[in-house]
Amino acid sequence: MSSPSPYRQIFLLSLPIIISNISVPLLGLVDTAVVGHLSDASYLAGVTLGATLFSFLFWGFGFLRMGTTGAVSQAAGAADWLAVTRLLQQGVLMALGISCLLLLFQFWLLPGGLSLLAEEGSARDQAALYAGVRIWSAPAVLVNYVLMGWFLAQKNSRFALQMLLLGNGINILLDLIFVMLLGWQVQGVAFASLIADYSVMAAGVWLALKRLAQLQSKWQWQAWVASEFKVLFRVNHQLMVRTWLLLGSMAYFTSRGAAFGSETLAANAILMQLVMMASYALDGYAHGAEALVGQAEGAKDYQKRNQIVWAGSVMSILTVMVISSGYIFWGNELIALLTDLETVRQLAGDYLIWAAVIPVLAASSYLLDGVYIGMMRSDVMRNGMLVAFFAFMLLAWLLSGWGNQGLWAAFAGFMLLRSLFMALHFLRIFRRIV
Repeated sequence: MSSPSPYRQIFLLSLPIIISNISVPLLGLVDTAVVGHLSDASYLAGVTLGATLFSFLFWGFGFLRMGTTGAVSQAAGAADWLAVTRLLQQGVLMALGISCLLLLFQFWLLPGGLSLLAEEGSARDQAALYAGVRIWSAPAVLVNYVLMGWFLAQKNSRFALQMLLLGNGINILLDLIFVMLLGWQVQGVAFASLIADYSVMAAGVWLALKRLAQLQSKWQWQAWVASEFKVLFRVNHQLMVRTWLLLGSMAYFTSRGAAFGSETLAANAILMQLVMMASYALDGYAHGAEALVGQAEGAKDYQKRNQIVWAGSVMSILTVMVISSGYIFWGNELIALLTDLETVRQLAGDYLIWAAVIPVLAASSYLLDGVYIGMMRSDVMRNGMLVAFFAFMLLAWLLSGWGNQGLWAAFAGFMLLRSLFMALHFLRIFRRIV
């Protein structure tokens, strides 16, 4: 019996991930819409600043998911189920240790981070209210990264879908209750996220225990040996540098936008939600590639690996063209759904073209991130991000005279350079795709 085609494999694995991933920016859109309909732009600006800070604090440790996926997928490809279990234990312990440090140092991290993102004012005050609640999600968020990576590495995208849909559904419902009904404003958004994160962690732990029972695996005390954590740190530190540079670029973009005023910051936030919607959809193929490429690497089936990469490339191109076309034709209608503030609507419309162009420029980098995670070649991801980050800083300075248009142009250049670097490296390694 012949094996499924690479297109079918990556589609069936990626579809649940795409659905669950789209729910993530959909949650951001609901946050934006709920707060964007309040009476003052400072509420939306405050949520934007707070969310940016926690993107940096939390997703700065996103290597917990990526590193887990790469290592576990190769272990699963080699049918080393003891390693699969051990890697879960190591990842969870590391996540809890990092989250304890974040909670311990929150009274320095939060004020310092917000001061870097914006000047004193009403938007920063609202962001501080958001941050004071959201920081307590740290243990749940980081453990969820590990659980998500562990499930995806075993091609169990159904569990990942269940976790994300549960969390985002709870978050959206509580957004409406806390903000629209109870009038908790910015803090309502933060409490909704807090409760949702712990709900997802509880569900994820339950699903992981079910999977361990299927594997007939038991707790391995050797997972606590210090030498094993040194290996895990060595694998993940390049991913950590890459992730922090990416989030530093996003934070810099937000900070520069804040300098143009609350209305421009709010408009940029709306457009960035559209960009993130596209990126999360395209990341579905990347996550599928992580698991499939990693398992092919573990089994040393390099022909299958190359076929998966080619299939993912074709599907990514088709998907991004549909998304960007939708933004071009219906982007203004989407903006109108997200805010009642006429000035913010007009500003967002002025810069809408960037929300359509940037996903096209970035599509190949999203897929290749997944490929290199599966191959455990995080050095390529780190090096590409280093080049793009410093180019972004230079472009933002050179184009500063163009105001917010120049800022968006610099960000587009950042995404383009990421794609070019990784694509050229890919072509050098894989001269023949079959």
